[in-house]
Amino acid sequence: MKDKYEINIGDIIKVFYKIKEGDKERVQPFEGVVLAKKGAGMSKTFTVRKIGAAKIGVERIFPFHSPNIEKVEIVKKQKVRRSKLYYLREKSNLQP
Repeated sequence: MKDKYEINIGDIIKVFYKIKEGDKERVQPFEGVVLAKKGAGMSKTFTVRKIGAAKIGVERIFPFHSPNIEKVEIVKKQKVRRSKLYYLREKSNLQP
């Protein structure tokens, strides 16, 4: 099964995610580094990490085939030598 988005580990991406608040719906962007991809088929997910307010790291797991993802923009492509970038959790800056 081909991936819905052509993202790789280490890429800086912007995920536009639909959020439902009562009867209204809005799109919230989430920009960060792709740390990992897991699973196969319809249950495949990818983890994105960003540095939020007060230098606190925020991670979010998105399903590849979620109907709530409006679009995914690739901000910057990067080459990495690991398949999981969990060591970035201890680093202060985002770029590997």
